[in-house]
Amino acid sequence: MHPTADAMTDPWSGRALVVGAGGIGRALAKALPRIFPDLAVTLCGRTVAGSDGWSVDLESEQSLQQLQSRLLEDTLPLRLVINASGLLHRHQPTGQALQPEKRLNQVSPDALKASFSINAMAPLLLAQAIEPCLDRSLPFHFASLSARVGSIGDNRSGGWYAYRGAKAAQNMYLRCLSLEWSRRFPRATVLMLHPGTTDTALSKPFQSFVPPDKLFSPERAADQLVQVISGQGPAQSGAFLAWDGQSIPW
Repeated sequence: MHPTADAMTDPWSGRALVVGAGGIGRALAKALPRIFPDLAVTLCGRTVAGSDGWSVDLESEQSLQQLQSRLLEDTLPLRLVINASGLLHRHQPTGQALQPEKRLNQVSPDALKASFSINAMAPLLLAQAIEPCLDRSLPFHFASLSARVGSIGDNRSGGWYAYRGAKAAQNMYLRCLSLEWSRRFPRATVLMLHPGTTDTALSKPFQSFVPPDKLFSPERAADQLVQVISGQGPAQSGAFLAWDGQSIPW
């Protein structure tokens, strides 16, 4: 596929994927075409199918291969991928609930593995799946939702072992990716983004500790994230940024 003249000059024209159909993901899928009308935005997730978007399971190698095949057949250039998936709490198949740990004696191997699979491995494996679909001559953005609690330097309260550790690992993985892609895809931009505390199912059990003015609606979080993403280019690739564009310490 040869890019059109318009695609060469407009970084926000072509295919955009939002992977993760939670509150922020769905808000991003609505915000992007409103802000960038020339982007064909596709929402992807485990429970997404048909007219709603594409079914993608980030923990399934087969599903990621199917996504790759679909993108290779796409007539639109891939310009933006946002990973909006994340795991903080859920009921495990074993019946044991996965919850943020307050003490060391609450840490479990199952919780560590589950968190690492979604919060660390999934963004990197998603990047691996879409890499063959990139056009070296075109601008491309890859952004993934990280978290301020994944910052080692900003950690002043401890706890949340599985979530903190997995998000810190994601940051390292994607920092490595940004350096590799700077050589192989010099027009690519890789970003790790903290969306702020957002009123979604992920944060619901912990919102009582958040001041009302610091709890964002999914729509506000999405608009802020799009603004941050659109303001970054290859010179900023590998950055770990908050919802307001400020750098977060590693």
